[in-house]
Amino acid sequence: MHKAALILTVGAALAAVAPAQAEKRTYINPIDLDYRYNWEQTNDGISYRTGADPAIVRHKDAYYLFQTLADGYWRSTDLIDWTFITPSKWPNEGVVAPAVISDGDRLILWPSMNRPGPIYVTTDPASGKLDYLVRRTPPLPGMVDKPPEEMKPGEVPPGPWDPGLLKDDDGRWYLYWDSSNVFPVYGIEIAFEDGKLIYKGSATSLFLLHPEQHGWERFGQDHSGLLANGQPTKPYVEGAWMTKVGGRYYLQYGAPGTEFNAYANGTYVADKPLGPYRYADYNPVAYKPGGFVEGAGHGSTFEDAYGNWWNTGTPWIGNNWTFERRINMFPTRFEADGQMHASSRFGDFPQYVPRKKVDDLDSLFTGWMLLSYRKAASASSTVGEFAADRVTDENPRTFWVAAANRPDETLTVDLGAPRTVRAVQVNFADYKSGRFADAPDIYTEFALQQSLDGRHWQPLARTEPPRRDRPNAYFELPQPARARFIRYVHEHVGAANLAISDIRVFGNADGRAPATPSAVRATRHGGQRDATIRWARVPGAIGYNIRFGIRPDRLTLTHQLWADELGNGATLQKELRSLNAGVPYWVAIEAFNETGVSKLSKVVPFR
Repeated sequence: MHKAALILTVGAALAAVAPAQAEKRTYINPIDLDYRYNWEQTNDGISYRTGADPAIVRHKDAYYLFQTLADGYWRSTDLIDWTFITPSKWPNEGVVAPAVISDGDRLILWPSMNRPGPIYVTTDPASGKLDYLVRRTPPLPGMVDKPPEEMKPGEVPPGPWDPGLLKDDDGRWYLYWDSSNVFPVYGIEIAFEDGKLIYKGSATSLFLLHPEQHGWERFGQDHSGLLANGQPTKPYVEGAWMTKVGGRYYLQYGAPGTEFNAYANGTYVADKPLGPYRYADYNPVAYKPGGFVEGAGHGSTFEDAYGNWWNTGTPWIGNNWTFERRINMFPTRFEADGQMHASSRFGDFPQYVPRKKVDDLDSLFTGWMLLSYRKAASASSTVGEFAADRVTDENPRTFWVAAANRPDETLTVDLGAPRTVRAVQVNFADYKSGRFADAPDIYTEFALQQSLDGRHWQPLARTEPPRRDRPNAYFELPQPARARFIRYVHEHVGAANLAISDIRVFGNADGRAPATPSAVRATRHGGQRDATIRWARVPGAIGYNIRFGIRPDRLTLTHQLWADELGNGATLQKELRSLNAGVPYWVAIEAFNETGVSKLSKVVPFR
């Protein structure tokens, strides 16, 4: 046989026996995106990747993701893999917290602005070709730039910042906006005519924050009401996003501060596009103050191809800069009685992406538990105090740094015993990265290996073409692997240093799930915005979910905790500070370990 023919025959035979690439079924938060390096702190030498204020819309056969200060946007057909698109037009100062909407034929992009600027449009967003829908917007009616105490009735601050758009069923357009700890969220009817934006009437004040009534609207870490420096401050209302479902208008907003774990989304509801709007007693609608991913505010709500709803938000990193952030995506429901809620239960563990209509949001949790928490780790080299054991502490603000950013540096996690491994997430950190713009050498390449004894290694997963940066790289294994040791083998990152905040290994240990928590009690505090939850410690539990809500059969909110955060007492307790005054609540506890999740405890009322 001719040599070339032999090669082709052998290659065909190998291809025939090689397993087909398994279809990806899951995703994890923060989502696996090639987050861009921020350029705002170039002159200060502060380098970091970031993502914030996500606006995801479905347009025709795909999903498009826009965010703050990325010189372009992303496209996906499955909500798992995202491809960056470089647009033909883009403002030099970048795009911040944009409004994005599809009217079926066109996708419209309206960046935040505090002076007149352009609005973009495309009929083919996959190509990146953008045109001007409006080359220059007119000033907002009544817009003035002066101190709030000097403003007169009918005057509004410069904007629109954090805009949101609605095209109603009757074809009329509405704009919602503002980001302020003084001014409300505004709304106004608009029209697009002959390349111009027309404001119809004057701005309507729709709502303000009321942190004295709504505990979750208090600014600061754990709703402390304080800035990072300990100074008290008023919270910001921001991130307007409109969703119309079942004839109801859900005007969503972010509060109370993007640089804290308590950042969340809420909603007001109305029967007309400009109100009057009613506060939803079940707020917040998206909330995640605990776990690896902290924060869920300022995002968007969209419907997928199967009729499922999703809410996105902005979790907090905050290591290099106050506004160092990422993007999350939570499954969401609109109940028949009108309640909107996004599920953050195990919201930073692997979740299924549905391929059909799903009514039970809990069914999207894979049941793959975290196997790497507080496990021993070792590295081929280390810089100073940036030790290897930081990669298993579930804290994105601590990290390991290698002595050099060179191929074959290794980082190994010992799971303590053989486990069934199903997925791995590798989260990189920026330590003196020295990058401030996109470049061809900013990409991530590495391999993951597995071992039962720490001496003999087998391939587990690796990055694949096309090259891209993967600050929060996630690998769903095509088949479960039995392993005790997971090893990272370095090839390339575009940063000056190799730094990893967390290697998170998911799957299941042998054994039983924890017992059902008991002796659950709840005590409401005097101002009613806070409550202390107590329950009996569960032997063998590594963590707990406090699940609460305004109906006993609908515990829509979750606060995830690690057991070692709560002490070793026979009775554990945690203070909830996100409650709405005057609203009755119910609460229950579930415990989890590396094997699985307990049954839910008895549901207890507290008023």
